[in-house]
Amino acid sequence: MAEPRVRVFIDDQEQPVREHTPPADLTIDSRSLADGEHRLRIEANDSAGQFGVRIMPFVVRNGPGITVSGLSDGATVHGAVSLQVNVFSATEPFEVGRAESRSPAPLWIWVLGLVIAAWSAWYLAGNWSPPDSFAKTPTYARAG
Repeated sequence: MAEPRVRVFIDDQEQPVREHTPPADLTIDSRSLADGEHRLRIEANDSAGQFGVRIMPFVVRNGPGITVSGLSDGATVHGAVSLQVNVFSATEPFEVGRAESRSPAPLWIWVLGLVIAAWSAWYLAGNWSPPDSFAKTPTYARAG
């Protein structure tokens, strides 16, 4: 019988970055990896000699955060495209002018606002009644 083993590889490395007997607790320092897409490949075998592999893609972002307004991932564009690019880092001091990246409100916010406004108008029109002191004036008198 073989001893159960867990081997952890990053990207296409030939040598594992960690090799343990299960259960394995390990820490991978992402600061040694370049920003971008990577793959964690975990190879394991049990005491019966059965072998298994699990691949987990992940993204490293140790550098500053980058936001782009005016263009979305996979967008189709034509003509001149105006963009706003902003960079944030936890090590930089807070600046009010760079605190938020500007972007338009999503469509669902506008639709929700219109639904709330229309319902409010309907509710007020259907449930509003003038005070008794004005109820018999020509403006509010009911036809009848």
